[in-house]
Amino acid sequence: MTDGLRAQPIQLALNETPFGPSPAAVAAIQADLAGLARYTGREVIDLTAAIAAREHIPAGQIVLGENLNVLGLYLAAQGGPGGTFIYSEPGYTALVDAVAPAGGRVIGVPLNAALENDLPAIAAAVDGATRAIYLVNPHNPSGTVSDTARFIAAVRALSLHALVIVDEAYLEFLPDFADRTVTPLLREGANVAVFRTFSKIHGLASLAIGYTLAPQPLAAALKQMGIGAFFGLSRLSLVAALASLGDRSYVDDVSVKVATEREAWHALLRARGRRFSASRANFVFFDCGRPHAEAAAALAARGIIIGRAQPGFATWLRISIGLPEENAVARQAVAELLPPD
Repeated sequence: MTDGLRAQPIQLALNETPFGPSPAAVAAIQADLAGLARYTGREVIDLTAAIAAREHIPAGQIVLGENLNVLGLYLAAQGGPGGTFIYSEPGYTALVDAVAPAGGRVIGVPLNAALENDLPAIAAAVDGATRAIYLVNPHNPSGTVSDTARFIAAVRALSLHALVIVDEAYLEFLPDFADRTVTPLLREGANVAVFRTFSKIHGLASLAIGYTLAPQPLAAALKQMGIGAFFGLSRLSLVAALASLGDRSYVDDVSVKVATEREAWHALLRARGRRFSASRANFVFFDCGRPHAEAAAALAARGIIIGRAQPGFATWLRISIGLPEENAVARQAVAELLPPD
């Protein structure tokens, strides 16, 4: 079957993990199917306890769920309209998109020359109206990760002025993620919240489960609103997340596979002289030398679906890491699409 006649398109758009979930997570789902007639119950307590043990954070500071949009709406509503929210632009916008209904204002700070969070520029944008600062590390769409010491120091300093929300959705793709997380700042009592998800390296995107580690007053307020309560969570997502959390070797194996495939992409781009970001996540971001719409349409015609266009990066593509055979097809298609050297 030719590339252009594939029965199913190659989905390389949403930074999913094509290697799937841990076998332990699949087994946990299968074992729990008989309980679908029952409401979610102890599963909330069990997953919260496992996260608390892993993160060394009290259970009262853990809010289960994919909560970025709810968090944005809540923070924008506190103190009335007019609060500002700072984030790196372009970037993942679930949180900042949610602030408008409550009168929040968004300030986008461009990435620096290395396509990293521009920490000094972000600090300069903070003023008395700043209600929260939202940082993604590794960043999306660039995949770049900030220097550990500088990033932690910057977050600590920023937290003296406003809540700093650090989205670590892709951090576990790095072997030294435990050294890079800002969770220790939360343990110190800093005004910092950390978001994690099981949708990326854990391969549970369709179950929509994650968690936020937050200062105790913020966590309590969210829980009082019913966020993270049993009635809003699927028991299958909870048992799968718990099992995956306990299968560290599987997650490590996925990280290695992704790194191998990512480097193959970077090798192609180096060979063709194309500019690309130093991605450490499960996607690549590069200048293809053609308008995004043109390149995306050409790839879609061959059954390859890639990420959306990014503001300010008219000729750049973000392509998620797929299975090795999918990546090979996509790299060949991109190689044919790139302008001549």
